[in-house]
Amino acid sequence: MSDLPERFVQEQRGQSADAKPLIHVVGIGLDGKAGLSPKIQHQIATATLLVGSDRHLSYFPEHPAQRVVLGNFHDAFETIRDHLVSDGSSLPKANVIVLTSGDPLFFGLGRLLLAEFSPIDLAFYPHLSSVQLAFSRIKVPWHDAHIISAHGRSLDELVQVLQRDVEKIAILTDATNTPQAIARLIEALERPQNYMLWVCENLGSSEECITAYSVSDLAHPSRNLSVAPLNIVIALRGAALEQLNFDHSNRQGLTTDSNAQFYSDLPSDLALQNLPALGIPDSAFASFSDRPGLMTKREIRLLALGELNLKPDQILWDIGAGTGSVSIEAARLCPTSQIFAIEKTAAGIRLIRANAHRFHTANVTAIPGQAPDALASLPRPHSIFVGGSGSHLAKILTCCRETIQPDGTLVLAVATLEHLAIAIHWLQTPEAASQVQSHRLLACQLSRSAPVASLTRLIPLNPVHLLSITFKAENG
Repeated sequence: MSDLPERFVQEQRGQSADAKPLIHVVGIGLDGKAGLSPKIQHQIATATLLVGSDRHLSYFPEHPAQRVVLGNFHDAFETIRDHLVSDGSSLPKANVIVLTSGDPLFFGLGRLLLAEFSPIDLAFYPHLSSVQLAFSRIKVPWHDAHIISAHGRSLDELVQVLQRDVEKIAILTDATNTPQAIARLIEALERPQNYMLWVCENLGSSEECITAYSVSDLAHPSRNLSVAPLNIVIALRGAALEQLNFDHSNRQGLTTDSNAQFYSDLPSDLALQNLPALGIPDSAFASFSDRPGLMTKREIRLLALGELNLKPDQILWDIGAGTGSVSIEAARLCPTSQIFAIEKTAAGIRLIRANAHRFHTANVTAIPGQAPDALASLPRPHSIFVGGSGSHLAKILTCCRETIQPDGTLVLAVATLEHLAIAIHWLQTPEAASQVQSHRLLACQLSRSAPVASLTRLIPLNPVHLLSITFKAENG
């Protein structure tokens, strides 16, 4: 049975063998008529109605056909219908040409035309799209790129893609969602790893210009950037940058902003004196290249540190430490305390050590291994933070109860309801109840502000529950 829409099937059956499309939708580039094949040029030459923007129509100044400027789409479509209906048998067959940019079926006019006219009456002739041209110019494969149109649309989809740390993004811009506006949005989201941005202007024309920027420089208010209205932004990070193996001195047609750093998965050297005493930005930490968002976010980190009851000369366990962000903050607050960051992944251990070196926190020790087994040889802690537990949460909590010093504090961060249920059930066991002095639950549903064009909106962080447990002064 056919999977084609019923309307298409019915019209196909009723179509005669020699029937031809009446509306030809032609993609055209900034090189104008010269970029079209002889066959397409002949099709346009025989047009009885020519439809397009002022720029597209200007490529055919001598064409004798009636012209319709694409301004109000409804009026233009009505004119096309009238032209088709008025076509009598004694007149040449109607041949409507609709000129549009690039590929008409790629964020283009083709979608609207298919909604207004029968597919049988339409034929499409795509030109190279701006996305194809942009990736070909910077010489990066784009089969795995996430493509977003911000042209006349909100930036909601872009926000979601950035929060997933997609490595390769193409963004179609407009006069509101400019390259600078996009850079400011990326900067406001405070992702742990920076993107590099390529602003590609007037692709396919003699005025073509492609420039690479760091996010921070492109977003900076002092940069008064003048960008051609026809532009596209390519954002790359992580492995996509590594694949690029960028050497701007050997790439014709590309320019590089002087502040651009192309291999920026690890932040540049830190000026420690400029960092806040508390609340290090997420972007300052070295993080997982494939999962840069996998860390305790700054706002949650601040709340967790406040719950941990930190004091000088203590021992802190950071279980499931990931990048070590909580350990680093605790170590800077309490330089005389010993911090043990327990992490099961080799990549995580490398990051913890790298971050400890970057922030000059010699009191942080990375402990490879999976809790609770990795905890056996560690000194008894005064405070414990559990940021990751895998499938061993109940066992980890039991080990912490048996090991923590009297009057100690444990803070558990959970992002799933299932782990929260396990923790609450554990608290109700007789063994836990006999040693727990008190507990409280903090539900954290936070949002960060971000600029969207000339406005500001709130971007939510993933909800997290902080369960704080205080043990009795004398364990029973």
